[in-house]
Amino acid sequence: MFETATQAGPAPSPSALDGYAERGFAVVPDLLSPAEVDEIRREAVGIFRGDRGEVEGIVHIEANASEAEVLHRYNAIHFPHKLSPLISRYMAHPRLTAVLTRLVSPNVKCMQSMLFVKGPGKPGQSWHQDEYYIPTRDRSLTGAWIALEDATVENGCLWVIPGSHRGGHIRRRGKYTGSEYADVDTCDLAPYSERDQIPVPIRSGGTVLFNGYLLHSSLRNRSSDSFRMALVFHYMSAESMLPWDNDGRFPPTEDLRDVVLVAGTDPYAHKGLVSLTRPFLRGNVMRHKVSPDAL
Repeated sequence: MFETATQAGPAPSPSALDGYAERGFAVVPDLLSPAEVDEIRREAVGIFRGDRGEVEGIVHIEANASEAEVLHRYNAIHFPHKLSPLISRYMAHPRLTAVLTRLVSPNVKCMQSMLFVKGPGKPGQSWHQDEYYIPTRDRSLTGAWIALEDATVENGCLWVIPGSHRGGHIRRRGKYTGSEYADVDTCDLAPYSERDQIPVPIRSGGTVLFNGYLLHSSLRNRSSDSFRMALVFHYMSAESMLPWDNDGRFPPTEDLRDVVLVAGTDPYAHKGLVSLTRPFLRGNVMRHKVSPDAL
């Protein structure tokens, strides 16, 4: 399963997280070893083939289809941990939880996993804040974006606006009609401009950690033969309740208990857990719910 600390490299040093509070993101190189990345990639291909169980939106794929043919059909799968014990275990990887317990809380829970593919020519994701979609009560939402291939400017790495999380508020969203992103809306970036936007290229096995209020996006994959695969988890403090209806898929709640504790203890363990989310394929065009006053 997991590589030993020696094989995968030492635990990330505190200096790797310097500036996180100010910038809203940090890059941790080599969080996973090449062997661990290969293990996840093999599992990801199996998931996209439909070999690990039912995923809403996945169509039948010929048994002799190549890996590239399989991956190029899709953009992303939400909640792959619900059908993959391996992905579920990586949620609580020791080197990842060592970082999270420093950034978030001694007690950390995970509520979402995603597998991104973004093959050659595929569009990116518009400017957004994860907190808009996954509300927390204490601003503890933290994304962990794990590169399964080298993520470059050419193939569509993440872009961020450093420090844009500091206001701690949800930004207005407006309609998007261009072709760079696979979305129908995007954030109003004012007062930021293009000069404030920076790319975050990262080598395979590295991880970008970012605050839930940080403005981030990705551009179209302009390479001819490079996939930009990534495994993404979203975490938060276990002390915080999660009033998340999963984009309107579930009735409103003060505390969604479809979570996985990855470190420490769960103050709300007495409530028990539920399993409501199911793996589903992200469509070619994302149509998130947008509140009327956000436009």
